[in-house]
Amino acid sequence: MKKVLFVCLGNICRSAMAEGILTGRIENQDLGLSVDSAGTSNYHIGEAPDKRMQEKAIEHGLNISNQRGRQFTVEDFDNFDYIFAMDKDNEANILKLARNEADKNKVDLFLNYSHPNKNLSVPDPYYGGAQGFEDVYQMLNEACDKFIETL
Repeated sequence: MKKVLFVCLGNICRSAMAEGILTGRIENQDLGLSVDSAGTSNYHIGEAPDKRMQEKAIEHGLNISNQRGRQFTVEDFDNFDYIFAMDKDNEANILKLARNEADKNKVDLFLNYSHPNKNLSVPDPYYGGAQGFEDVYQMLNEACDKFIETL
């Protein structure tokens, strides 16, 4: 079974939604995947996803309310096959913890699945309006579809 980790800053918006979307796909298809999420910061350890992101998930038939924020650790390199950063800053923070090339090779920007080699970031919707949460959902949903196609 392959293991996927999504990583953003606080683990309450983007990575939580990505985990929810891919987990929903796993429930509907036999993909041989397990999914988790984390944040590069310790701001929201133990907290549920942002209420606005939870509401957006419900609108799309997903429930992410049981997720709890956690911080990315070096051990995650050992525990996951794919480590997907939501933006370039988080990717850089993850790569700073990499111990070797094998660790580094597990890390990529997630939107490279939907926009190959463009190195695009998923914008953080935390300080934006409702449309930002919908935009993030759509970006992550498309990238999840493209990732599944590669399996």
